[in-house]
Amino acid sequence: MTTAKLTELLGEEADYLLSYVSQTVPQKNLHLPGPDFIDRIFGPSDRSVQVLRSLGQLFSTGRLAHTGYLSILPVDQGIEHSAGASFAPNPQYFDPENIVRLAIEGGCNAVATTFGGLGMIARRYAHKIPFIVKINHNELLTYPNKHDQILFGTVREAWNLGAVAVGATIYFGSAESGRQIIEVAKAFEEAHRLGMATILWCYLRNNAFHQGKNKDYHLAADLTGQANYLGATLQADIIKQKLPEINGGYQALNTGESSYGKLDARIYSQLTTEHPIDLCRYQVANCYLGRAGLINSGGEFGGESDTKTAIRTAVINKRAGGMGLISGRKAFQRPFEEGIKLLHAIQNVYLDSSITIA
Repeated sequence: MTTAKLTELLGEEADYLLSYVSQTVPQKNLHLPGPDFIDRIFGPSDRSVQVLRSLGQLFSTGRLAHTGYLSILPVDQGIEHSAGASFAPNPQYFDPENIVRLAIEGGCNAVATTFGGLGMIARRYAHKIPFIVKINHNELLTYPNKHDQILFGTVREAWNLGAVAVGATIYFGSAESGRQIIEVAKAFEEAHRLGMATILWCYLRNNAFHQGKNKDYHLAADLTGQANYLGATLQADIIKQKLPEINGGYQALNTGESSYGKLDARIYSQLTTEHPIDLCRYQVANCYLGRAGLINSGGEFGGESDTKTAIRTAVINKRAGGMGLISGRKAFQRPFEEGIKLLHAIQNVYLDSSITIA
């Protein structure tokens, strides 16, 4: 992607995002992605040789191979959002083989999807692209809908599929989060024992986090940052988080009538600003200053705005010190060739040496 094209896509935000110099967490304190990331970060850790090999497969595949950045195609939305809603725009993706083909031809480092989806095509593709098995999901058929991540299989089953990593979600802040934390901690210990890497979707769920229009603290930098810190504590090798769009979750929930969590005013005066790169950098800081790589997603979905939104998210993530993007619906809810172009456009941001850490 040329500089002119990137500037055109970002529009009025181009200079705001590309020229910004952060004054919050110094970049010298961050553990930034790079070709030596596994040796530099995981080499001294307790990860086994087999885990290092699995991480090596993730970081050595696709167009971003050997850069330290990741581009992952996730397709577990057939459960999380219902198959009809997810695949009606492109019914070929009811067939999981087409999902894997999109990841391969789109130059992704890996594909993340369900036990059933990967199980159907494992023998044909497990040696061609790294598999990430998403081991739990939000079952969305119970009426009324409820938000709870439940296990759909075992880590041993994922290992038998040839997966190099397992992925899981915890809904931090929900009534069920305690059980989910225990389940995922056990699953991640087993995955590391078997030589697989671990990726945690550190999401938030609590009705109290919705406080009116433009006040959705599920996307707050301070609350998602703490979720990231809990994820790193659970020994997730990579943290998946939505791009922050707001801040001040702790402040809003400490109304004087309730005491929620703990906060320090310096979170807002020194560690963050209103700039989106600084909000994302606070997420990176909570990933052990980048030792657990941060991959983001987020932004409005649908139509012509998808490419702009995806590129914007990639620029913010990279300049904040993040490790890459996970892009699902924006890629598979469009014609196959257009999905490939979108994935390549995202990857081009991480391949562009002129886009540097803020």
